[in-house]
Amino acid sequence: MRIISGTTQFKIEEGTAVAIGKFDGLHLGHRRLLKEILRQKEDGLKAAVFTFDPSPEVFFGMNPSRELSTNEEKRALFREIGIDILVEFPFNRMTAATPPEDFVVDILCRRMNARFVAAGTDLSFGAMGKGNFALMSSLARHLGFEARKIDKIERNGKVISSTLIRRLVEEGNMEEAAACLGAPYRITGKIVHGRALGRRIGIPTLNQLPPPDKLLPPFGVYYSEVKADGRVYKGMTNIGTKPTVTDEHVVTVETYLYDFEGDLYGETAEVGLLTYRRPEKRFSGVMELRKTMEEDILAGKIYHGI
Repeated sequence: MRIISGTTQFKIEEGTAVAIGKFDGLHLGHRRLLKEILRQKEDGLKAAVFTFDPSPEVFFGMNPSRELSTNEEKRALFREIGIDILVEFPFNRMTAATPPEDFVVDILCRRMNARFVAAGTDLSFGAMGKGNFALMSSLARHLGFEARKIDKIERNGKVISSTLIRRLVEEGNMEEAAACLGAPYRITGKIVHGRALGRRIGIPTLNQLPPPDKLLPPFGVYYSEVKADGRVYKGMTNIGTKPTVTDEHVVTVETYLYDFEGDLYGETAEVGLLTYRRPEKRFSGVMELRKTMEEDILAGKIYHGI
């Protein structure tokens, strides 16, 4: 996948099918949108995603800075589903002032070489967000590309959106979040060395430091699935500050893999959170912590069918 980031000065030579959006979380609605541009590859177009970095909501302080998907996670997901070109267009006061017509003519047509554009019903672009799908469609007829509006997806009477999924994650409702995302909620990061306490008590864990801009669910224990080193493992993940063993208040993601022996230090792991087990708590000491973790592991084996 070709990534164009941090510049407004680029020119794509191949004809493209473009999806426009924030793609925070890459939920089922986003996947419907992306499926439309992936279909256009059959006609020889490159599947391209256009997104702003940072998003307008984050830039103007209208949204929390913590995202469902970090830039690295978005890139991995786009690569995974077959996107050819990703444009992370700089969003600043100058680019925010681009008139809607100029956005279509200069950026979509001249720079992106768009022959097909797919966008959601809530599309807005250009200065003050005044551009909408009606304007895009009108310009498309004159500029020679096809504009296709993609309807939202509903679940249980609610429109699937990044806002809805953010609330579900904040509540720890990982099952419903996964149903809206089409996959478990992921936390991606390199495996680093920790205090090795888990190894000393016979329950070794993989340690990750989550990115500061990543939205985390409530601190506690979750059953999980982990992609690392080209394999998928079943595990148990604790998110929190480990209050029993430290007062440093550093947030970590620690995962125990069932029946795993090996060394994954330095590898990048994707931890998919499946279900919430219990809240994080301060135990009286290491022995009580170990006893509770052993109970968690036994319950987890039943959950995972091991």
